[in-house]
Amino acid sequence: MSQQEIHNPTSDALRSAPGNPSDSADNGSTAPEEEPAPLDLVAYSLGSTTMKIVPAPAKREWMTATDQRFANRCLPLLIANQNGWLVLNNAGFTAEWSGNDGLNSVSVNYDSGNWPLAGSYFGYGILTWSIPFVFRTPPGYNMLVRGPANSPKNAISPLEGIVESDWASSTFTMNWKFTAPFTTVRFEVGEPVCMIVPQRREELETFQPRIRTMDSDPELRDRHNAWAQSRKDFLDRHSDGWQKDYFQGKHATGESSEQTHQTRLHLSEFEVDLE
Repeated sequence: MSQQEIHNPTSDALRSAPGNPSDSADNGSTAPEEEPAPLDLVAYSLGSTTMKIVPAPAKREWMTATDQRFANRCLPLLIANQNGWLVLNNAGFTAEWSGNDGLNSVSVNYDSGNWPLAGSYFGYGILTWSIPFVFRTPPGYNMLVRGPANSPKNAISPLEGIVESDWASSTFTMNWKFTAPFTTVRFEVGEPVCMIVPQRREELETFQPRIRTMDSDPELRDRHNAWAQSRKDFLDRHSDGWQKDYFQGKHATGESSEQTHQTRLHLSEFEVDLE
């Protein structure tokens, strides 16, 4: 989380000048570019038991519950929250882990309603959803399969996987691992249990990481020093308000970002065609 967006609420009371992030930009981008060609993302549904898939929203309940909603001022959090599509749980249930490694160490008790898709299939305190879709991405694109971003849950944590979804003909599972035994967890109907994020295969391997001194880039050094001084001044003054430079795509010097800046994502809804 970037230091610039949030005034630490534990040192002094958080100053009052909350702003709605949506007020910072009309359309979520400060440098419009030519629209890229749309890419296909297809979820082939299996049978009559299904799960809803929706674009991930910006808000999280725990963020909104922070004092004066200060966590909603953190743009890196907000963008990460929206960075994919959420697969929603289809049936309410409670689950508990005994602390052992066997398949029967996880008990799952469903409410009445839809056919269950979660159970214990691997042991070792792992709760598994059988995702009822075969996904297809464009050639060269994988699918990052993970838990919903910035959505912590007591006593259980989502695991992550990467699927080559441009050719695989199999389904995949979404797995959560218990972190504490003898603790009941509950998943409600409609609760996000999986987040899917297409990403280009092999792109990460093209990066050439380097560590350099700040003096090797004088322009960056000067802009960083200006930010560090402005941050120090802000904290020293115990100022009311919120440093919005990063949210607004600006340096502390007042210069705008040379790159495209986003304050929200606009993911498309899944079109349903089951005929």
